[in-house]
Parts: sequence; C-alpha cells; structure tokens
Amino acid sequence: MNLFLDTVRGSAGRQTPIWIMRQAGRYLPEYRKIKERATFLEMTHDPALAAEITLQPLRRFPLDAAIIFSDIMTPLEALGIPVDFTPGPVIREPLRSRAAIEALALRDEVAPFVGEALRIVRAALTGEVALIGFAGAPLTLAAYLVEGGGSKEYEHFRRFLRSEPAAMHLLLEKLTDLTIRYLQMQIASGAQAVQLFDSWAGLHDLRTYREYGLPYNARILAALADAGAARIYFALGAAHLLEAVAELPADAVGIDWRTDLAAARAALPGKALQGNLDPALLFADHSAIAAEARRILDQGNGGAHVFNLGHGIWPATPIDAVAHLVETVHAYRRP
Repeated sequence: MNLFLDTVRGSAGRQTPIWIMRQAGRYLPEYRKIKERATFLEMTHDPALAAEITLQPLRRFPLDAAIIFSDIMTPLEALGIPVDFTPGPVIREPLRSRAAIEALALRDEVAPFVGEALRIVRAALTGEVALIGFAGAPLTLAAYLVEGGGSKEYEHFRRFLRSEPAAMHLLLEKLTDLTIRYLQMQIASGAQAVQLFDSWAGLHDLRTYREYGLPYNARILAALADAGAARIYFALGAAHLLEAVAELPADAVGIDWRTDLAAARAALPGKALQGNLDPALLFADHSAIAAEARRILDQGNGGAHVFNLGHGIWPATPIDAVAHLVETVHAYRRP
C-alpha cells in the first residue's frame, strides 16, 4: 500500500497524505549550503546533486512523496533553446515569429540527467514514499518562450497568441510532443506519479483556454494513460477554468489557495483533489497553522484528498512551521 498513490487514484481512506510543492530546495538550510558551491543549472543537471536535494526534505519531515528537483524549463534544451536563471527563467532569444517556431526541432535526448536523478532517488526511497516527476504545460512554457521570461501581464505572449494563432498552435504542438516524451522518460526512470504544472493558465478566459490549453493538456495526459503512473494537473489562478479542467484525463487536480475545496469538489466530480493551504499561513503561529490545516482537511472529506500548499513554499518559511504542518496532517483522521 502507498497512501499517496492510492489517494491520487481516488481512494479516500482515514489518513490524508501530504507533500509540499517546492519542498526540495530554497527554504532548507542544507539546500542553501549546496547553492553556495553550485549554480541552479549545475544542481539540476548533476544527477547526484539533484537526487540529494530531492531527498533532503524527506530526512527532516515524514512526507508521503518526494518530487524530483528540477525545473519546468529543463526539457527546452532538447529543442535547442538555452535558458538562463537570474533567478527566474530568461530566454535569450524569445520566439516571436513563425519562422523561429518552425525552426524548432528535437536535437537531443530529452534531459537524460533527470532520468538518472529519478533512478537514484527511487532506489533510495522506501515503498511508503512515492516519487513524483513533473513538467510544464505547453501553454505555460509558451508564455515564457514568447515573453522571454516572467512578467506581470505577459504582453508579448498574449499579443502573439491573438495576432498569430496558427503560429501559436504550431508552438503548442511542438511543446506537447516534447512534454510527452519527457514525462514518458520520467515514468520509465522511476516516477510513480507526474504533475503537469500550468502556472499561467489563469491568464486566460475559459474560451481561450479551451482552444489553446485544454486540447494539448488532454493529449499529454491521455498519452500517459497506460504508463503506470498517476497523473496530476495543477493550474494557478484557474478557478474560472474548472469546468474545462474537469474534462482532462487526470487522476487528481491541484487547487490553489484562492479556491474553496468544496467548490472545487463540486466542479471536478470523480477527481482526487490536492491542496490548498496558503503558503503565507506557514508564517502564522502554530495554533493558526493547525486550525487552518484542519479546516482544509475537513473540506477535503468529500472524496480523495492529498494535502498540499496552494502554491510553492516560500524561501523564508520557518522549518518548525513545516514540521508542525506535517504533524498536524498526519494526526488527522477522516470520519
């Protein structure tokens, strides 16, 4: 039995599993020590270092899953797209023409170092702790590739989507093919679940998401149906998209902190839910953390529920707050 995997696939037992988005990395002093001698790219490209960072939170907290230390931009190198981190992703030559998109072609094996890191971690884990791989959703990757990096409004990206729809669909097709290959490799390397991160899905209205997001996400998740891994989809700021998200062939859907879990449950019948503590709550006192965690756990009782934050953990998060959260979730019993 694996509590996390059983829950993601729809089993609602008395215990609720917990893992934390971005649990491997920036808030841990042992990670910061490694960062003193290695760049982010070096850490993600060195399988031994990536595996060590993945395992660090498991040594501190009895989490129910590990997520491989990497980045959603990592597979883009296989298309010949260099990515810098300063600290967020920067694309030196943004894709703002159909010709630039047409020139993209798979040049190398997709991130084999991630596969090696997964194999190292899987060998180190006990059967009770699941291993999660991940990738960025095509529409989110396209946002970075066209914009050139992070942005408040993503003006270049949104303008290009409206003015060059055929070119945008071509880019999304290529990113979809890349992502399928990348996630299939991760599963073959030991990932027992995979999460598709759609960090910028919430930029779009429902009609736009149905045209530019839903078909490509559905194709990726459907391609993994027989691969043996559980499938999770997470979109940030996407409460207005849930009627479309419900159509995705995902086992579980991550919910951000702004969306009520009960409302998400009604909108996503048959899906396990994951989430959704506000990362800021981990700066409150322990009694407030426990109270909010129990409220979310109570809300999750209508079906299968994996406890998580509603987005990635913040770098300054107190370690003792994380420990208290994990203890609170593990002590809870569903009625």
